[in-house]
Amino acid sequence: MNTRQRTGVVLLALFLIAGVTIRLLISREFTAQGLRFDWPEFNILQLRFGAVESALLAGGCLGLSGLLLQALLRNPLAAPFILGLSAGAGLGATLAMYSAITFNAGVLGWIATALGVADGIVAGTIGSLAVLTIVYALGRRGGRIDPLTLVLAGTVVSSICGALTLLVQSMMPPASRGDSWTWFMGQIPEVPARGPAIAAALLLVIMGLLAWRRGRALDVASTSDDEAESLGVSLKRLRLVLFVGAGALASASVALCGPLAFVGFVAPHLSRLCLGSQHRALVPASVIAGAALLVWADAIRQAIDLGAGRLPIGVLTALIGGPVFLCILRSRRLVPGVWPC
Repeated sequence: MNTRQRTGVVLLALFLIAGVTIRLLISREFTAQGLRFDWPEFNILQLRFGAVESALLAGGCLGLSGLLLQALLRNPLAAPFILGLSAGAGLGATLAMYSAITFNAGVLGWIATALGVADGIVAGTIGSLAVLTIVYALGRRGGRIDPLTLVLAGTVVSSICGALTLLVQSMMPPASRGDSWTWFMGQIPEVPARGPAIAAALLLVIMGLLAWRRGRALDVASTSDDEAESLGVSLKRLRLVLFVGAGALASASVALCGPLAFVGFVAPHLSRLCLGSQHRALVPASVIAGAALLVWADAIRQAIDLGAGRLPIGVLTALIGGPVFLCILRSRRLVPGVWPC
């Protein structure tokens, strides 16, 4: 790493540490002076540590998934939520949940059980990869990927998946709908489910190491296909492996915290702003940035009391990330090859 990259990683790490500290100390109780910060009792501290763990894992998965999608698609607007991967993962997980309730015996029961592993991560990965395949096919014009068409296709497919998810949820027994609705709006569980948490941690480590080792190949993949092939990079194999990884990371974050908007979009851009465009440095930086953004969003959420409870984390990330997306959309012309990803 050069001096700029080391400095950028340190700044992002300090940003993360500050967010974790504030999240652990911020109290939901308001005083006459405003917010209160204190060291809580052990039971409360455990819950806050659980929320931090969930945010770190989900945010890291989203940050790395967004970086891989932007590099492999050469599109600065690509992200799990924008391209519909999160919605596809949500639909897959919801179908697995519905199947487990409906089919509890026979061959279909075994299939439903297999798809529901770790709260639907297997089914969610299938759903996210199916959406990515559809969006990738729709986003090509004249053999090249058109950035705006790709985003438009992702938005439409995401809306369809969201509608189908709501349809499946409406068919579930009433006792199962409450948790499903909360999950669909996004949540940071204070007691994270062990299955999704372990799966997210393993995926984050495996894909982080794999992407870091292939950092130079990702640098080359950000150029044209012909140039990448001439430099000895097999784009088909690289895209196959890392697209599957990006889909699995998105699915793990959805299983843990529900669909969260724009975290996977903002984190890679924040990392490039601090470190530059070399992917060997961007891989750990994007993981740190994604985790920091989600921890900070959860800390901010604790300070917003609407009278009927805290603001859902998915709503807050959309309110913050949406304007950032629009600013980046308007800042440069979206011409393939203009933005280094």
